[in-house]
This record gives sequence, C-alpha cells and structure tokens, in this order.
Amino acid sequence: MKPRYLSVSLPFVLTLLLPLRSSSAAEAGIPHLRRSGSATQLIVDGHPWIMLAGELHNSSSSSLAYLQPIWPSLTALNLNTVIASLSWELVEPEEGKFDFSLADGIIEAARQRHLKLVFIWFATWKNGDGAYVPAWVKTNWAHFPRCQHHPGINTTQLTALSEDNVKADARAFAEVMRHIKQIDGRQHTVIMMQVENESGVMPTSRDHCPMAEAAFVKPVPSELMSYLVAHKEELIPDLKEVWARTNFRESGTWTEVFGEGPTADEVFQAWQVGRYIGRVAAAGKTEYPIPMYANAWLVQHKGQAPGQYPSGGPVARMMDVWRAAAPSIDLLAPDIYLDDFKAVCAEYTRNDNPLFIPEASRDESAGLKAMYALGHHQALGFSPFGIDSLSETNVLRDYYKVLGRLLPLIAQHQGKETLRGFLQYQDEKRTEFGLGDFRADIEYPSEEGHRPGGGLVIAVAPDTFVMAGANYNIRFASLRDKPGNTAWLAIDEMVPPGAGSSLSSAKRSGPVPGVDLVLGRRLNGDEAWYRVNLGPRPRILLGKVYRFQ
Repeated sequence: MKPRYLSVSLPFVLTLLLPLRSSSAAEAGIPHLRRSGSATQLIVDGHPWIMLAGELHNSSSSSLAYLQPIWPSLTALNLNTVIASLSWELVEPEEGKFDFSLADGIIEAARQRHLKLVFIWFATWKNGDGAYVPAWVKTNWAHFPRCQHHPGINTTQLTALSEDNVKADARAFAEVMRHIKQIDGRQHTVIMMQVENESGVMPTSRDHCPMAEAAFVKPVPSELMSYLVAHKEELIPDLKEVWARTNFRESGTWTEVFGEGPTADEVFQAWQVGRYIGRVAAAGKTEYPIPMYANAWLVQHKGQAPGQYPSGGPVARMMDVWRAAAPSIDLLAPDIYLDDFKAVCAEYTRNDNPLFIPEASRDESAGLKAMYALGHHQALGFSPFGIDSLSETNVLRDYYKVLGRLLPLIAQHQGKETLRGFLQYQDEKRTEFGLGDFRADIEYPSEEGHRPGGGLVIAVAPDTFVMAGANYNIRFASLRDKPGNTAWLAIDEMVPPGAGSSLSSAKRSGPVPGVDLVLGRRLNGDEAWYRVNLGPRPRILLGKVYRFQ
C-alpha cells in the first residue's frame, strides 16, 4: 500500500485515524489506547500524547518537600511527562486507613507545570522483593504468606499464590484508582499506571512455599493451555521452542508440558505472578480504567538462568504467558539498561505489543534512543531512570526540545511508512532504507572515540523530508527499481519563530503543517554538498530532493 502524504503547502488539519474498536474509556473521554495504522497511540483529551518522560528515583516522591526544588529542573529538561512512585506502605499505613496526600501533592505540582504523570504502584513487588509492603503486612507472615526459595524457609517476598495477599494489594490499588478518578477524572493529569515493579522471584527459579509446591504438580491451568493452543502459530519463538520439545502437549503437569528444569519453573512462576498482577490491575480498572502496564527486569545475557533475574516477570520470552494470565494489563514494558537497545525494542514490539520504555540508562545516547524508539517503533514514550539526577544536561534536554517541536508531526505519521528512526550500534558505519520515492543513505562517524549517531526522518511528501538528530550525515538516492541521479533541490534549517529567522525566512514560515517552526538558513552551499551533516548537537532540517538523468 503506497504511503499517503500531507501536502506541505496546504493548511494543517490534524486528522486521526478511527480506532479499531471503541472502548468505555474512549467513550468517557479518559486516557486510553487507540490503534492508528500499525501503531498504538495513547490518547489524552482526544489527541495522541507521546511521552517525553523521566522517572524519578524511587524515594523522591515519598516527600513533597524533597520534590519541591526538583520540579523546575524537570521542566528545564523539556519533559512533558514524569513517572513517580506511590508506595503501598505510605498509601495504607494502617489496614483500611488510606492517606492520599502524596498523590494529591504530586498531581497538583504536575498540573502547575503542565506536566502529565505516570504513577508506579510499588506494592507486592519492587525489583523482585517486597520492600514497599506495609508494616502490618510485613509483620503478619501467618496471614500474608511468604515466598520460599527453599521449602520451609520464609523470605521477605510475598507469595503470588496467596489469596489474602492478592486481595489486600488489589483492594489498596482499587482505592488509589478511585481517588485518582475523584480528583483527576476530568483533568487527566495521570495518564497511565504501572502495576508493581520488576516482579518475579530471586534468586531461585520459582516459589517453593506449600501452596506453590502443591500447584506445581497439578495440571497446567486450562486457561493457559487454551491460549497457547489458539495462538500456537504466533507464539514468541523461545516459548514455542520449549513447548515443541514435548510435541506441543496440550495437557499435563508443568513439567510434562514444558519439560524438566528451570524453564518449566519460569513458565509456572510467570503464570502465578501474571495472574496476581492481572487481578490487581483489574481491581484498579474497575474504579478508573486508564491504561496499565507491567515492566520487566530483563534477561541480562543469553543463557542467564531464571532466578539470576526475577523469574516469572514479563521478560520477552514469557510475554505470551503474561498475555494469557493478565488480560487487564495493556502492555509489557522493558527497563532497558543493556547495550543492544535496538534488539530489546524489537523483542517488545512482537505480536503488536505497544512499546513503552519506562526505564532506560541516562547515558550520552539517551536522547538518540528516544528518537529511535519514537521513530522506528512508534513508541508511546521514553523515560530515563533517575531523571532528578540528570542536572539539565544536553544528554536529554536538547533532544527533548527537538522532539517536543516535532511531536504533532510524529503523531500524524506513527503507524505509516513515512516515519523511520535509526540508531548507531557499536561500530556500525551506515544504514539504508526506502522512504517516500527515494532511499535514505545514512552514514555515522567512524573516527575513534566518536559519539553515537542517530535520529529520525519523516517523509512529509514523496520528495520532501524532515530530518532530526545528531552525529550522522544523510543523502537520498534513487530507489533500486527507479534508477537515476539525485540531488538536493533545497536544504533549510528549521528553527523556532524568532530564533535566528530573518525577514526572508519569515516569508517562508510554516513550511510543514503542524510544526511550530520557521525556515532559518538555506544550506545549499558548502554545508549541503552531496551529503548533509547534522553535526554534534540535535537539530531539525527540511530537505527536498529531485531526480535527473
């Protein structure tokens, strides 16, 4: 299907594709997810909201006074969304008695700065443990049973197999969502919820408490088997390979269906943890059904055994188990601290899982990673962890400024073949891809010690391209089935109104509908001979290409 383009000479009209199906959330006007072409978008107040986010350190949001001087630095970083935690122990310090003062204060502070919020529910799990469980739960291990790494030896983790545990967590979360609806149901400051954090069991591959031991020798639940059978052809390859070793057996115990050893343990634990978190999310959605996700502490390297990372969490190879176990969870999100950022993104976009990156390294490539995720995978958003430690540096600030200018255009092109992101990995020298009526040919710096390159390109017409990013150069060549010579017809900087624009550029203002930028310098001289270099700092260029014989 040939891509459709907006004419760059017509007035801008933002049109959104109709959702594949309506939902009660959409009808109520609250934040919800909607399909747009091949992408899924977060819709807030009727428009796509792409999160240029940052996650606070775990303890920062436990004190409004501590947060007060941090807010200005967050806006200086050009964030539009902040991810902050709400802990069960502070929300329900005594059983049945709730305190929402922290949530109220954070919401009010975000509103004052025109920021959106994603709250993390720190409860049964935080990094595979139960550090944020209330004291009245921690000290009553008889009523709130524990996970056991070895039979008979309790740990600080709650077991996922206890009905009392899940009911207590779900009841508290439902109260949180009821309160958020009461104070924010019209203003929509809170746009998503993360349910628990990096769930799973460590350092063993599964729970060995009495309830877990009894469940492990029983048949695999019919709900899971029915899901696997119905989705057999599109299962994640890792899980499908495991199941194939038993000739796709459709009934039996966990070891009969998934084999002996840690793999069966991990599938079992993923089902138990997924069911638990799914019930917590469902209880919250009954009160206020905004989008909810679960995040994953990733497998760190090939061959790493379950339990060396939290076993049972929503790692890529367990995504199908989680889909079956927790249908109330809208997406599974990776916390990416691994070198191969692109590989993880690819894993978490399989089978139409919308990509959202709630945690990432705040290293020198953070801004480029945001551009890649939004451009190549139509991500809902990107968020470095510990944003309150970033100190307003160029690592993110200037990239978010560029992306902020382009968000309306990115939202228009998500789900179409007119938007592409790219990111240099290790010593990669170049990348190519078709876009519009031409082929983008991108080169990265190759000198020793260079900074990584990357960015995104949007075809606003078959021969006209918005280019953003840093540390790469680009030209547009003929497609292989349409040979011929190509050259730049014009290259222009795109700058904010009044920022380096002149009288002549003002006459050429508004070159791309929906983008609050004007044309700056015309770069048809030495700066744009054959290839255009975007340089070391992120910027936006508009290029038009022509073909000749």
